[in-house]
Amino acid sequence: MAKFASNEVLDAALAVVAGANRMLLLAGQPASYAAAVAGALAETTMAPADFTLAAGSGGARQIGVAARAGLVARAAGTADHVALVDGVGQRLLYVTSCPAQPLTAGNGVTVASWQVSIGAPL
Repeated sequence: MAKFASNEVLDAALAVVAGANRMLLLAGQPASYAAAVAGALAETTMAPADFTLAAGSGGARQIGVAARAGLVARAAGTADHVALVDGVGQRLLYVTSCPAQPLTAGNGVTVASWQVSIGAPL
């Protein structure tokens, strides 16, 4: 039996992710909002303009997350995960791995643009 989800359904899920108001760089995957905030090596604020909704490949939908420059590492460590969080609702919205990047407290950090994709049901 075939499965279907309209773009509106997929876009609604991505809209929740795009509601993030902070991006955190972390050493390891956090299990909760509190763990993400406590373990953040660097962070930046996010705004709705930092997210771009688009079609993905194979019927998927995606949001592009804008590159961020000028972050300052607040702690030393190797950032290997990025989290998008809602600080107002204290929700951990999305976590993904990223290329490992050694950070030194006080040094500048740049995050390249990346995408969050949700595929059509299989």
